[in-house]
Amino acid sequence: MGHREDLLEGAKRCLLEKGFLRTTARDIVKESATNLGSIGYHYGSKDALLVQAYVSLIEEMGDTWAAFGPPPGEGGAEGQGRTSAGSLERFREVWTAIIRTVPEARAIWLLSFELVLQGDRMSEVRALLSEAQEEGRSGIIPLFTDIPEAEVDPETVDTEGRLYQTLLQGLMVQWLFDPGTATDADQLTEGLRRVIAGAEAAG
Repeated sequence: MGHREDLLEGAKRCLLEKGFLRTTARDIVKESATNLGSIGYHYGSKDALLVQAYVSLIEEMGDTWAAFGPPPGEGGAEGQGRTSAGSLERFREVWTAIIRTVPEARAIWLLSFELVLQGDRMSEVRALLSEAQEEGRSGIIPLFTDIPEAEVDPETVDTEGRLYQTLLQGLMVQWLFDPGTATDADQLTEGLRRVIAGAEAAG
């Protein structure tokens, strides 16, 4: 790897170990075996590098969701036997797969909530991540619809994408706070089913 890739990988390790606020440029340089000048040359600033590292971590986590399939013991290998796109069964299947990743992704989600709680102290990071939020909204839609991300229209991103993103963030708060009482995929799906049924009955 070149210095750019070394810096990115080093920054990812620093984020997982120390978080945003406690990671210094010298930490990244030490972890990546590079030099301070490389950060400015390749990324412009330490904060910009940390944002790229965080986005990369999120993308890696998303790749595990994209390979979802039935839970172990429910038939099929991982990534096989998917249910129909847009169905309640698919809705349940996706959230089951996402929730299964919580233990190994815990450190990444803690980073997300560090940003929420400390965002005012990291103005550059907050601004850069605000720009990346829309990408997150469009990236999650194909899991439920099977429509390639490049073909998802802006209106869908601004409606369905926002809904899924809001559900995701709310679920992660619950699972990080108390897994024993957190909402599971079956409960979430049944709640949606009842909302749909009520809306249809109301005309």
